[in-house]
Amino acid sequence: MESMFNNDIKKRKENIVEYNKNANIITIIKMFLFILICYSIYKVYVNHYPIKLILISIVEIILFIIASLAHKTTYDQIHKEEGIIKIDEANIKRINGQWSDFDDIGEEFIDYDHNYATDLDIVGNKSLFQMINSTGTYYGRRRFVEDLLSPNFSDKDLKKRHEAITELSKDYNFCVETEYDFSLVGVDDDFPNLISQLKDKNRFIKNSYLKLLFKVSSIITCLALLYSLLTKSTISFIILNCLIIFQLLLWVLGYLKANHYVGTLKKLAPKISRYDNVIDNITKTKFTCDKLNKIEKDLKTAKTGVNQLSRIASNINQRNNGVMCIILNTLLLWDYKNAIDLDNWKQEYSDLVESWFYTLGELESLISFSNLPRVCNNVSLPTFTEKNNIIETINMGHPLINNEKRVCNDFKLDNNIYIISGSNMSGKTTFMRTVGINMVLARAGSYVCADSMLSSKMKIITSMRIRDDLNEGISTFYAELKRIKKIVDQSHNDPHTLFLIDEIFRGTNSVDRLKGAEGVLKELCKSHVSGMITTHDLEVCNLEDENPNIMNYSFNEHYVDGDIYFDYKIKNGRSLTTNAEYLLRKVGILT
Repeated sequence: MESMFNNDIKKRKENIVEYNKNANIITIIKMFLFILICYSIYKVYVNHYPIKLILISIVEIILFIIASLAHKTTYDQIHKEEGIIKIDEANIKRINGQWSDFDDIGEEFIDYDHNYATDLDIVGNKSLFQMINSTGTYYGRRRFVEDLLSPNFSDKDLKKRHEAITELSKDYNFCVETEYDFSLVGVDDDFPNLISQLKDKNRFIKNSYLKLLFKVSSIITCLALLYSLLTKSTISFIILNCLIIFQLLLWVLGYLKANHYVGTLKKLAPKISRYDNVIDNITKTKFTCDKLNKIEKDLKTAKTGVNQLSRIASNINQRNNGVMCIILNTLLLWDYKNAIDLDNWKQEYSDLVESWFYTLGELESLISFSNLPRVCNNVSLPTFTEKNNIIETINMGHPLINNEKRVCNDFKLDNNIYIISGSNMSGKTTFMRTVGINMVLARAGSYVCADSMLSSKMKIITSMRIRDDLNEGISTFYAELKRIKKIVDQSHNDPHTLFLIDEIFRGTNSVDRLKGAEGVLKELCKSHVSGMITTHDLEVCNLEDENPNIMNYSFNEHYVDGDIYFDYKIKNGRSLTTNAEYLLRKVGILT
């Protein structure tokens, strides 16, 4: 897998060398043309403006503009190659386990009250989000997190997502170039405000005669300027000045209203224009699966609308320079023109605009999920069953653990509750998180880290990382009680539930812990839900004798020459070993 990224880096570095050569040649041509232009203008001036020399000068200026555009295009290509190299390097870090260096951890999505978000490392530091997220826009990030934390897909939807993610995972060139294009847009929290304004159909100016006045006035002013320059007539200059003063007054009177109307679009103008390339590249790509074809079809209808919006945004951006602002408004009533153009755009596209950005966000999310099979060495698409509370996996591992270090397990849960016992550091909690995070991926319509996985569509709820709350006077134990009460309530309301409880009632004494565990497990058994708890208390394991739905599994260690070793393999039955005394002696607490 890593070789593919290294080969792409090598190819793109070679492209950069070629682009730099072309850029140097174009620079020389521009310098030569600039000298020619200066010389031609001098000759035109000396020879009293002969038509032939003027035409030559115009041709040279046009060639210089073409060379400048080619120069910009070449440097854009260089920046693109450099940006894609960074994406390749990020993918190599994902393979090598260095992805925890990525800055974006989805911090704004951390919610300790969510059913599983932080317990299963879905968002936050060293999370699934941090590892595979490649979204570059506001809507892309939110759609990706929504797919992870609030999935609600039908069987048909899941099948279509499987097809889309599989196709994207095999088309790396499209994914990496699209990811780069989205990165140029960037994440901006003002986008919802922009969409809200674009959906507002309130007219800027309702009076059509007033709109006509603005248009006619700007046309007459431009014609008056042209006539004055050609005739140098005193009367024409007086008329021109009157028209300019009239338009200045119009501009001043409507300045605040026009600027308020274009609102956030003025601020986000550069970002909107970057969506042109994104949509253009997507609509040029031929897909095979239904979901990607639908996205491409939806974006074809968006292409014209976004292109027009981009032009309006670009026009608004032209008036950022103070001098240009005055010139454009005195001659063309530029602020009025842009506001009226935006008004007309809203009447045609405002009902569609939000769906366009949601569609683009959905594609970004799918591309992020397609990263997993490129960086994880044992993945498969899960299969769903209509049977209740089933999970069957072969060679299932934790996707956040590096490929070389990952230990995989076969696993089967069939309307059971597993009590997983074992000594410290033996792998109990990691295994439970392995099951949980793969279930999250499965429900999101993604690949999972397993050779195969059959599963029911269960809702997931966990109690693992319990936090106290000093502001509310809540202790860790009471916080855990509230969390487990939530699990019990959900099991009553929805039997299609998978619960994961780590070290049940760790915050109290062993007697109360045993009583509490017995009570909770008996209550959960009544609801016929599936799940797992981990425990150090081997007495809890006796519940297997009282209820056929409760089964014991364990993780153990072994010793070689006085050193402790773990195989991280799940085994039938309760744990037969402990290592607390060994660890206490190892750190020097006991002698």
